[in-house]
Amino acid sequence: MNRRFALLAALSALSALADPAAPAADFARLRAQVAALADLTSPPAVHAAAGVAPAGALQPLFFDGLPYQGKPTRVFAWLGLPPARSGKVPGVVLVHGGGGTAFKEWVQKWNEQGFAAISLAVEGQTDERIPGAPPGAQWQRHAAPGPARTGTYGDSSAPLADQWMYHAVADVVLAHSLLRSRPEVDATRVGVCGISWGGVITATVVGIDPRFAFGIPIYGCGGLDRAADHYVRALRDNPLYREVWEPLLRLPRATMPLLWLTGPRDAHFPLDVQQASYRAAPGPRMVSVPFDMKHGHPPGWNPPDSYAFAKSVVETGRPWARELSQENRAGSARVTFAVTREVSAATLVFKRAADWEKLPAQLETASDRVIATGLVPLGTTAYYFNLAAGGLTLSSELQTLALPSPTP
Repeated sequence: MNRRFALLAALSALSALADPAAPAADFARLRAQVAALADLTSPPAVHAAAGVAPAGALQPLFFDGLPYQGKPTRVFAWLGLPPARSGKVPGVVLVHGGGGTAFKEWVQKWNEQGFAAISLAVEGQTDERIPGAPPGAQWQRHAAPGPARTGTYGDSSAPLADQWMYHAVADVVLAHSLLRSRPEVDATRVGVCGISWGGVITATVVGIDPRFAFGIPIYGCGGLDRAADHYVRALRDNPLYREVWEPLLRLPRATMPLLWLTGPRDAHFPLDVQQASYRAAPGPRMVSVPFDMKHGHPPGWNPPDSYAFAKSVVETGRPWARELSQENRAGSARVTFAVTREVSAATLVFKRAADWEKLPAQLETASDRVIATGLVPLGTTAYYFNLAAGGLTLSSELQTLALPSPTP
């Protein structure tokens, strides 16, 4: 066991303080224990995935995780490198959401874009399906798993080092250390991308592991205790979430570029709580909210936006667009962006009553800047602009409006 693993094993003695009703000093100690996961910078030991055949050039493997309930654990993953490469390549750690696993097709998509990629299974499972099993329980668990996810921080009364989120975050940091240790990979250009609950993990880990070059939370974000109803019910009486696991506690430390990709109708992560998350992080950011984007693993990894964002960051050091200003004068809304890609059209996306609608917006271009303007319809409670750029969606930050009070 290396020294960092030993340090975290020693810290686990403190995790008996994970009582959700613990005093503030204990919460501070638990936050420090989570922050110490940043020390997992040594690559973990790697083991062959016996009985799992390679998928073309993709390699199945296990790597050592942290101890769970005093027993050693391993994490299943797929690792892939770009088929054609010259010199060291950038990389990305991929984190699935609820009901998912280590998806090799996601690795392949990033490989095709010139990135090395590792996709890990964060619930002690492989990618082998259990015949006839229901969604969410369809993956076979292996012989040395860590904890499985128990609802929404449903294991908060367990010792911190035995909680699922603790292991999920540790597994991502370890996968990062493993990927950047590969001789083919440029360690300074490795990012992280997570879908749904993997987006929550991503929004957490970017404030813990400063080595990441970029982060892409897809759907998932912080502020869950004021998001969808099922999260509110699970978390309203759980101070451990607010005091220890809330991503908003750590996003102020995330200085790397972040892309926040989601759809306006997402039932799990509303746009206002996502906005609270992206405004909490001080680094460069982009927002992409395609009008028809649905929730799921393929709907999350199919849009080209995550790949274009990552390429821009690893090639130039910054995202390809930046919002400069917004204003709304008597219902006439306007947003200005600095861009390095050609923008061809603009749309005003707005919410009245219960659903989102859209209208064409005016677009002005001037050298490296674009301006979108549109009249906000009466009764609108929230709006943003979408700009089209060669198949990509560049979105302005959400704007919320208060409806006028009814006349007595």
